[in-house]
Amino acid sequence: MADGVVGIAVVGAGHWGPNLIRNFDNHERSRVLWVVDRDPDRRKQVGSRFPDVQVADSADGALGDTRVDAVVIATPTSTHHALTRAALGHGKHVLVEKPIATTVAHGEELCALAEQRGLVLMVGHVFLYNPGVRRVKECIDAGDLGPVHYVAMVRTNLGPVRVDVNAAWDLAAHDLSIVNYWLGAEPLTVAATGGAWINEGIEDAVFATLRYPKDVLVNLHVSWLNPRKARDITVVGERRMLTFDDMNLGEPLRVYDKQVAETRVTATYVDSFASFRASVREGDITIPRVALGEPLKVECDHFVECVAKRTAPLTDGRSGVAVVRALAAMQRSMHGGGRQEDVR
Repeated sequence: MADGVVGIAVVGAGHWGPNLIRNFDNHERSRVLWVVDRDPDRRKQVGSRFPDVQVADSADGALGDTRVDAVVIATPTSTHHALTRAALGHGKHVLVEKPIATTVAHGEELCALAEQRGLVLMVGHVFLYNPGVRRVKECIDAGDLGPVHYVAMVRTNLGPVRVDVNAAWDLAAHDLSIVNYWLGAEPLTVAATGGAWINEGIEDAVFATLRYPKDVLVNLHVSWLNPRKARDITVVGERRMLTFDDMNLGEPLRVYDKQVAETRVTATYVDSFASFRASVREGDITIPRVALGEPLKVECDHFVECVAKRTAPLTDGRSGVAVVRALAAMQRSMHGGGRQEDVR
């Protein structure tokens, strides 16, 4: 690092790349020295916007540049393993977009290489840097909801349609990282089904049910073939319930003081709506305050800090492999007609 500023090379200037370039090129703690992309039009746009940045169609020059401390990879999923391995092999710290790889073996190989060389390996599970997601984690850890019974998660939109991975690898990767973080655990089993209508063999919508330790049930619905953009999560606890709507930027959280009554009276016959309502408790709905902020900026700042201090990131390689392990089991389940699969 020159004068305490981390030198960055960004590989991939497509959909997500410009946001990464913007956040890392702040000249205070980090500076973008290289941008690599195969598309000449993108290279031209980057060159006009950042005239001091070296642009190239290959990562070779950036990997060989001693000024580059870290490489940020925002390329198609199928390229993550090879590019990350090459960067680590050249002694560079790496932030790679999710998922870390397309197989568990490849992900574990990258983790072992980073650990062997004493390098930071971070995965871009950006939702873990979302203040709303972190606030939910605080609620669960503090026991505000009581023991968690189940989590229902919906992530849909109309596009963008991928051709290298299906909707699970593209979208469910987000939700798996979130629920693993909230519960502090990996799923034990998964059963999933999906449908491919646009590109043969690439599921456009996936429905999955996962079972976590302590008998927590998690249901996922992800799709890029849906008329409504939704990022809705419901967490049902023994004492309280919570909803998280990431599309509501101002007030994303609701906590419902509702539960099945702790004192239950067994009736021989219930024949009215009023009698049914007597068996549940209805309390207040509260809206916890959630600080505003750009999760990607928090993620980028965290990576720079980890590189500078050589500390392990929140979304390290091992947590990234845990997500891939669940996705791989989900894929096996879909290929097996929806049968239940052990994640490990």
